[in-house]
Amino acid sequence: MPATPFLGTEALDVSVRSLRRDYERVYRDVYVRKGAEMTAADRAVAAWLWSGRTSTMAGLSAAALHGSKWVDPTQPAEMFRRNGKPAKGIVIHRDELPDDERRRISRIWVSTPARTAFDLGRRTGRTLAVLRVDALANATGLRPDAVEALIERHPGVRGLVQLRDVVAVMDGGAESPQETRTRLVLIDAGLPRPQTQIRVGRWRVDMGYEQFKVGVEYDGEQHWTNAEQHQGDIDRLAGLLARGWLIIRVSATMLRAHRDVIVRRTCQALRQAGAEWPVIARLLGDAVT
Repeated sequence: MPATPFLGTEALDVSVRSLRRDYERVYRDVYVRKGAEMTAADRAVAAWLWSGRTSTMAGLSAAALHGSKWVDPTQPAEMFRRNGKPAKGIVIHRDELPDDERRRISRIWVSTPARTAFDLGRRTGRTLAVLRVDALANATGLRPDAVEALIERHPGVRGLVQLRDVVAVMDGGAESPQETRTRLVLIDAGLPRPQTQIRVGRWRVDMGYEQFKVGVEYDGEQHWTNAEQHQGDIDRLAGLLARGWLIIRVSATMLRAHRDVIVRRTCQALRQAGAEWPVIARLLGDAVT
């Protein structure tokens, strides 16, 4: 059941008894029907209603309203608000937000994608920051130069060192958090940054090195538990192989505990395909056999 937050004082067709019996309070005077599944975007709308429809939604709330996937709905809503008391379950940022760093989505003021990335990318935890900025870029088409312009506008704020790194590796082609993590494994090992969503005939390769026809793909659980998708994967990989592609398949276990295997297999495929980068020799020489 989708959640549709509303103000109790505006619900003229809902009795006080029904409000208490059939609805759950999210924030003061803001309700959703009991049993409804709250998304991060729903929580953002609820917080905006709580603020009297006057706040500008920020951070994870802004990302959710921009259409980012993978935003945890249990996280507090976030907003820019100069005045007013704090509230449980809402993070209030007191910063002064320039008008050109916000926009309306429907009736709701929201920090722009660039400003949202500027804020999320500075938060502690580089990998998590890249995951969030990738998802935002995937949803909105955000480009690094838009965030770089805000870095120039706001010198000296906390977290700019990490943010510059995040912007340098961000990629809207990532279609899942695990694709982002896989890409970071390759980059952090010292390999050139892979391209994402490479078109090969009627297929797409998650990431890789088109020049050498080497692809790297994360296989989620659905690739093995969904029989139809599994068969489609077999046919697709056969088609890519026929076109001369080598595909390195990455599992959750490899990402968690055997990242060296991902790097080694990628380097071996690149060497087999003719790549002569010095980093390949270094990584294969250091890798555990």
